[in-house]
Amino acid sequence: MPLWVAGSKSREIFDDEQQHLAPGAQSFALFSQICIDHGEGALLFDVDGNRFIDLMAGIGVASLGYAHPKYVAAMQKQIAKVHVGSFTSENRAVLVRMLAELAPGDINRTQLYSSGAEAVESALRLAKSYTGRNEVIGFWGGFHGKTAGVLPLLGSNFKFDLGPLAPGRYSSPYDPAHRCGFDKSHRECDCDAIGFLKKKIQYETSNDIAAIIVEPIQGTAGNIVPRRGFMKELRQLCDELGALMIADEMITGFGRTGKMWGIEHEDGIVPDIMSCGKGFGGGFPMSGLLIREEVAFAKPWANPSGSSSSYGGNPMAAAAARVTLETILEEGLVENSRRVGEKMLAEVQRWEREIPIIKDARGRGLMIGFDIVEPGTDTLLDKKLTRQIFDACLSRGVLSMIYNPEVRINPPLVIPEELAMEALAITEDVLREAADSLAH
Repeated sequence: MPLWVAGSKSREIFDDEQQHLAPGAQSFALFSQICIDHGEGALLFDVDGNRFIDLMAGIGVASLGYAHPKYVAAMQKQIAKVHVGSFTSENRAVLVRMLAELAPGDINRTQLYSSGAEAVESALRLAKSYTGRNEVIGFWGGFHGKTAGVLPLLGSNFKFDLGPLAPGRYSSPYDPAHRCGFDKSHRECDCDAIGFLKKKIQYETSNDIAAIIVEPIQGTAGNIVPRRGFMKELRQLCDELGALMIADEMITGFGRTGKMWGIEHEDGIVPDIMSCGKGFGGGFPMSGLLIREEVAFAKPWANPSGSSSSYGGNPMAAAAARVTLETILEEGLVENSRRVGEKMLAEVQRWEREIPIIKDARGRGLMIGFDIVEPGTDTLLDKKLTRQIFDACLSRGVLSMIYNPEVRINPPLVIPEELAMEALAITEDVLREAADSLAH
């Protein structure tokens, strides 16, 4: 398979930036070394004129893709007026009303922030304010940000060598449909994740649970979809404990899964708090909490300045989020996500039957995942080899998160079916070549 080599202009700018940019940038940016010039819809173009079909959307951020005319017009209009400040703005007033109308159940209050971790940390403070308790439970494979307050809830080895971690944080196996915590394949696993969680609370905690935080679909773990009924049982457990249920909808919110909210794939479930971000601002840094009325007024979180943010909900961010949400509704992008996502998932499921290195095709809407494995096994392929697959896709004009064996496909919600299938056809060719190479 041909390895990717960035064009000369991209390499020159990349190398110049590396002289002063601190280490730790996102892997795909370091691997590709491309300098993006502009985008159109679900396409990106680098400074050397190379065209890429984007199956990443900035890891779920570019919900409207790039240079959407409505988005561009709204942002240009707002920046010419005022761009910063915490005062009321027309855009923010309209936005929070829209969110109250679209949120599940009696969720009708919003507080706004500028990053995912900031919003999640605020959710934990609110849970402690409302319940008067201190302990929080997350799940293996979960990801809720990289800041100190949420780091203990990361269900991966990302937190290795960063201890000691804040006390009172626990993690339990996620519903094991595709990632069994007890090393069974998802076809064989009959493990009771909620039953295990109850035992964990009994034996490990001080029974001082303020909240349980969960992703309706785990994104960073590989777009892992839980079995139906898991969220309902978790809601019931939170009620039994007197703990709040926090649904982390950073990635799953705003149509990504083929419904407006990921939690809506099970009927009648209303979290106490929902965190949202990523595609919320269409690319502008914007996150928030959506909260049930009675919970939102808990002090000290609800004291003046107790839950505020200098950047959260500023005029530019509010304009970005409003036009993004309006466009998602007006252009039927939730339905586009469902329809195109179903076509894409069916294609990946066909690969699983035909290509011996593909396992566990899964997903909802435009949030699709699969594993790349050693041929005929369940063992994840070495990352050195999946990096070669990433390079080969990139050299043929597809930008995707395929450099890890737990692959995630999250294109912009505006992607048309024809472009999505073109990207998958290229990816399939690369994967077949990789399978043939490994077989020999």
